[in-house]
Amino acid sequence: MSESEQVSQLIGQLSADLTPVRRLPPPWLRTLVWLAVVLGVAAILVATRTLLPALGIIGNDPFMLPGAYASLATAALAAIAAFELSLPDRSDWWALLPLAPLLVWVALNGLGCLATLVIPGTQTSPFQFMVCLGLIVAISLPLTAAMIFMLRRTRPLRPLRVGILGGLAAAAAAATLLVLIHPHDSAVLDLAAHAVAVAVVIGLNVLLGGRLLVPANKFRGRL
Repeated sequence: MSESEQVSQLIGQLSADLTPVRRLPPPWLRTLVWLAVVLGVAAILVATRTLLPALGIIGNDPFMLPGAYASLATAALAAIAAFELSLPDRSDWWALLPLAPLLVWVALNGLGCLATLVIPGTQTSPFQFMVCLGLIVAISLPLTAAMIFMLRRTRPLRPLRVGILGGLAAAAAAATLLVLIHPHDSAVLDLAAHAVAVAVVIGLNVLLGGRLLVPANKFRGRL
């Protein structure tokens, strides 16, 4: 048997048991699916709000709702960026997509914090801090699970960057949904709770991303 015949036979043996690879949905479609999960969590929170009357405190901060819109935009764009960067042929510039709404979100929270210094009746306490922190982390858990589940098949070459963006998307979405059951003022402790919660959720995504997103990827070290 000639060498070319041996090579052809080897190729035939190696390809005999191969199964077709299922094509991944495009990033925009996966983003819509993930946002549908966010809407599902929102529906559950609205349905259970009557069970949590102590959390339904109406805030006096005029920047609360604009900040929620900015955090929602941050969540959507961070999700798009995470799904785009999970593909090997995408540019690293996708990581900057959620930067603009993120800066607006931070700025509105800062303005709200200043407003609470002059608006009477704004509320802040250590209990408020713990409530905000716990709720954001709790709401983020199903959103984080959905994000990791949808990203796992991609085996991204930049798992750390994808994990950070996925964590930002989950944390920003959770901060938006928090308004549904826990309207709050942008007082110092509330902002601190948001910052800690966002850091915790991003850290969780990075930790899980390194373990779950690329279980057999030799390029694990890339950012």
